[in-house]
Amino acid sequence: MTSNKSVAFHTLGCKLNFAETSTVANDFITKGFVRTEFSDHADVYVINTCSVTENADRECRNIVGRALRANPDGFIIIVGCYAQLKPDQIMQMPGVDLVLGATEKFNVTQFLGALEKTTGPALMHSCEISEAQKFVSSYSAGDRTRAFLKVQDGCDYKCTYCTIPLARGISRSDTLNNVVKNAQEIAAKGISEIVLTGVNVGDYGKGEFGNKRHEHSFLELVQALDVNVDVARMRISSIEPNLLKDEIISFTAVSKKFVPHFHIPLQSGSDAVLKKMKRRYMTDLYIKRVHAIKSVDADSCIGVDIIVGFPGETEAYFLDTYNLLNDLPISYLHVFTYSERPNTAAASMEDVVPITERKRRNKMLRILSEKKKRSFYQSQIGQYRTILFENDNREGYMLGYTDNYIRVKTFWNPQWANKTISAKLSEIDQDGLVTLELPDHVKNTTDFLNL
Repeated sequence: MTSNKSVAFHTLGCKLNFAETSTVANDFITKGFVRTEFSDHADVYVINTCSVTENADRECRNIVGRALRANPDGFIIIVGCYAQLKPDQIMQMPGVDLVLGATEKFNVTQFLGALEKTTGPALMHSCEISEAQKFVSSYSAGDRTRAFLKVQDGCDYKCTYCTIPLARGISRSDTLNNVVKNAQEIAAKGISEIVLTGVNVGDYGKGEFGNKRHEHSFLELVQALDVNVDVARMRISSIEPNLLKDEIISFTAVSKKFVPHFHIPLQSGSDAVLKKMKRRYMTDLYIKRVHAIKSVDADSCIGVDIIVGFPGETEAYFLDTYNLLNDLPISYLHVFTYSERPNTAAASMEDVVPITERKRRNKMLRILSEKKKRSFYQSQIGQYRTILFENDNREGYMLGYTDNYIRVKTFWNPQWANKTISAKLSEIDQDGLVTLELPDHVKNTTDFLNL
């Protein structure tokens, strides 16, 4: 493959996409390409897309426009979930040269040819999603502080609002030995935190090509990583409540590596709406999971995904959601406004909630989220927590996260960058960040460095 060519990447969406972009980037580098920033003049631009965002088409067009402004002759490739779902639509976008579906994105360098811009519609190589059955290992390692490690892909659930099974195929996962090996490689790079990611990580264990299971469960994977990987921290990105078993909660509570932070999708606090969504639990199970976590570690952080404005969500059902979240000891919300997606069962459901009402409900829950987060932060003031600081000097300050996912700010200290430090949480500042309790004589960065 040609050397002296440059390639740039832009990733939209989830942690899983970031992990997979790193795998694609490594393929380019082994072929002699030099990686550059997306805003720079590059020979090839690769855009890894997401289907979850409501404005996937507009977002993709905007990113393509940025690439063309950086280099009008750049060869533009679109991959990812949106490319699998809407290849015909993307190939008509001005400036796009190549569109690759779910299986082809990991072989992108085989499709480059002469890297000549097209004058007509883009070339397209897409598969039937039923063909997406292999597992491709991936992890991101561009950030020296944390890495996203892909352990699972695809989903066998049939939630009525979701396009992910159409974009990524069946649930499948890596072998335990290979996940451990990849985690050890990440640790060897000096990265301090590993985040386990996938479409449905709690479903870990299903093999490729529809094979029922590997010999290991998600709990066994977590236990193996805890013992065999020399890294300061591990974190579970998101896990379904019906798959978050008591044994996982109990193990992470005593683990020295897995942090007290769970992100658990709820989507609705109304059992009637959950049934229409075809979720695999009711609210009583969710409540049990939250209280189980808090019973073993009251300082655990619990994040929640919520969808507002789903068809048939009456005001009473929405208030069920609001009141449930208000009562539960959760720490923050990720609030999504429902939007109709083609080829999903929900798109043709009756009792559509008006857009203005969806936005009103979204705003109410975002306000509740801020209250919940501040309350959780306030409960931790005065405690000593372990903080992993990032490697960025932000005008004399640095940011980090505690083990239980509190955003912390303090004076810049290069000796703390990418390190875990135990410190006492002091107060919440005007930006909603938590500061550290430092000696009275520390007035500026210079004094701080002399501690």
